[in-house]
Amino acid sequence: MRRLLFASLAALSFSTAASAEFSGGKVIIGVMGDQSGVVADVGGPGSILAARMAVQDFGGSVDGTPIEIITADHQNKPDVASAIAREWFDRQGVDVIVDLPHSGVVFGLSALATEKKRSLMISGAASVEITGGRCSPYVTHWTDDTYSLAQGTAAALVDQGLKSWYFLTADYAFGHDLEKDAARVVEARGGKVLGSARHPLSTADFSALLLRARSSQAQVVALASAGADTVNAIKQAGQFGIMRAGQRVAALHAFVTDVNSVGLEAAQGLIITSGFYWNDNDGTRAFARRFFADHGRMPTREQAGVYVSVLHYLKAARAAKSDDAATVNAEMRHLPVDKFGREARVEENGRVVYDLGVYRVKAPAESHASWDYYERIATVPASTAFRPVATSGCSPTPKVQ
Repeated sequence: MRRLLFASLAALSFSTAASAEFSGGKVIIGVMGDQSGVVADVGGPGSILAARMAVQDFGGSVDGTPIEIITADHQNKPDVASAIAREWFDRQGVDVIVDLPHSGVVFGLSALATEKKRSLMISGAASVEITGGRCSPYVTHWTDDTYSLAQGTAAALVDQGLKSWYFLTADYAFGHDLEKDAARVVEARGGKVLGSARHPLSTADFSALLLRARSSQAQVVALASAGADTVNAIKQAGQFGIMRAGQRVAALHAFVTDVNSVGLEAAQGLIITSGFYWNDNDGTRAFARRFFADHGRMPTREQAGVYVSVLHYLKAARAAKSDDAATVNAEMRHLPVDKFGREARVEENGRVVYDLGVYRVKAPAESHASWDYYERIATVPASTAFRPVATSGCSPTPKVQ
């Protein structure tokens, strides 16, 4: 299967190599995300900034071919996202769309990008099926997915003896996948899921759900959500005395901006898994300080993923001497990825793999500077952090010509 998918990309690349060039005389990158809604803090304007930083660091052109960035707010609505993408592909000549929080948005755009032979680079959505049963040769996934997040957070807590779990789950594909993958890890390690409750996107009042979680007497209340939903749930869990009663709250998909919003007093002790933390090494710190100077906040893993993906795409386009999607995607899978000084790689199914960090959120007294929130307690190597291509459910897409 792996060879078949790579062969599909190689054949697509070969068929267009003879006419390799940059369509319209420029490379156009579309940054599409949530600019004003529930996950705007983790992507939003910061993702646009990250894309512009990548273009600037690349030199502003691909061997003289100019690079243009356009932006849009998809409002977390698949129909809105599809209308924007169709306009971008058909009328504005957009070569690649980046960022893209919300798995439902991604699944709709993946089919459209495959039809139109354009590229998608996902740094917001986290469904494992993006590079699983719904993979495409034109789609790459640059940040943590539900499988990898579960490998980190769930395994770390169960290994600490916290074996009974209750889930508060966002009621859409991302939340469902995150609960499923975390539950799989819990049960595989001898734990037990006592129950779960689902809530819609942008829930403001978690009181009824938290009362159910508290009455379950589960050792861990796991939040399978993102953005403002996660922030609201953590804050209200503190108000309802969940932690004081001895239960642990696990934020399965939390960002450094979430911790900043909640504050260390409420967030201390949370276990968070992430492929990016601004204070990990010299490379992440250098990027983060430049980002902070313009944005006033440290970058999230989504924003860092946009930066890394755009830079890698431009390197691949330069190597291919083309913005043809099949050719560039083949090059992206061939070239090593520079992830702030640490190497990553793009697998044949489009999954970008790298080492993951498992972090404990510090207590207020342990934090010695602004945004000094995490302590690394474990590392999950790339070889085990992500679902292998052979078992991912990704199959070739023979209808793509």
